[in-house]
Amino acid sequence: MSSTSRTTSAPVVEPVRTGRVRERFALASSGVWAAAQAWVLSYAVVALLAVSAVLDAPSAAGSDGGLGAGVSVATGLWLLGHGVPLAASGATVTVVPLGVTALALFTVHVAAKRSAVPTLAAWIGGTMTYAAGTVALAVALDLGSTAATADPAEIAVQVGAALLGGLVIGGGGQALGMFSAPDGPLLAGITPRLDRYLPDTARLGLRAGVVGVALLVGLGALLAGTWLVLGRGTSAEITAGLGADWLGTALLLLGQAALVPNLVVWATAWLAGPGFAVGAASAFSPAGTEAGPLPALPMLGALPGEAWSTPYAVWVPVLVVGCGAVAGWFVWRQLDPALVRVRDLVWVMAGTAVAAGVVTMLLQWLAGGSAGVDALSQVGADPLLTGALVAAEVGGGAAVVVGGAHAWARRGPGAQA
Repeated sequence: MSSTSRTTSAPVVEPVRTGRVRERFALASSGVWAAAQAWVLSYAVVALLAVSAVLDAPSAAGSDGGLGAGVSVATGLWLLGHGVPLAASGATVTVVPLGVTALALFTVHVAAKRSAVPTLAAWIGGTMTYAAGTVALAVALDLGSTAATADPAEIAVQVGAALLGGLVIGGGGQALGMFSAPDGPLLAGITPRLDRYLPDTARLGLRAGVVGVALLVGLGALLAGTWLVLGRGTSAEITAGLGADWLGTALLLLGQAALVPNLVVWATAWLAGPGFAVGAASAFSPAGTEAGPLPALPMLGALPGEAWSTPYAVWVPVLVVGCGAVAGWFVWRQLDPALVRVRDLVWVMAGTAVAAGVVTMLLQWLAGGSAGVDALSQVGADPLLTGALVAAEVGGGAAVVVGGAHAWARRGPGAQA
């Protein structure tokens, strides 16, 4: 009689765990690769322009320090686009060139859409990689510029701003790229998870507020474009007075393109009513214009003159109210009139006003600040005042449309006839 030996083997756990770790690492590495591509590409574009401009200058041409100076300028400008203050000539520049910010956000978005797998691991990996690269550049610039006299507190501020800017732009760009990817997650499947924290009517109001601000920015772009076209003669005179050759002129125009989005944001403040300043002794608003001494920057020749401040110009904020009315119509089309209650309208209007005010305040804060010392210590609009006015104007326009439509719907078909 033969006996058959039986052996029991424990389940193999380690290979499964190893496989999961490898899978997560592969997913995270896709985000890392996308962030690295975006970091290199956006910095390379800024560096190319900055180095070309520095080497084209007669004082830097043919000198060994020209290339190093160009790289330093490019690094400072790229970091400034991420919200990192720039110390130059004894002054601190805090005005964010929104064109550089848009370039960085766009490159991260495109790289994530093409290369990153739309998963949480990839998003975290890409965000942390982009933030680490931003911090590394800030540390290198601080140590290289301050040398032995480096102030630890100043370096800490620079590094903190670089970390925050890298997280916001890297994480935001990665999220935009993943949500817009064909196989990416859908916001419609994510936002219901917020029901326990924020009613769906409040979220609808937030979306309406963003719609209103988007329309306002569009109007600001049209207005800024009009200023640029009408002021092209003055801008050409300033350019000719600088005496730059064709390469210098081209680089100057490309460099100013980074500030065109700032002009658009300032134009929205002009439309809202409070206006903006380019220098402590200047004011540009529908109610009045006071142009103080300005630097020889061709784009500043397009700023509105006194002819734009007329008795009729004070009614310009009505256009912002119109943007709110369109946002209100957007809201009403998403609601079921038979189910709408007064509480729902309150949530919608609150969300609209809050979103419009907060987004406007953030845009004005980024587009303004300090661009130097003395006359240029104050540039841009007052973020709090402008945000409050836009919240009231957009929220008021939306309230008129939604409230009117709700009252009309409550009358019933017979009353409407």
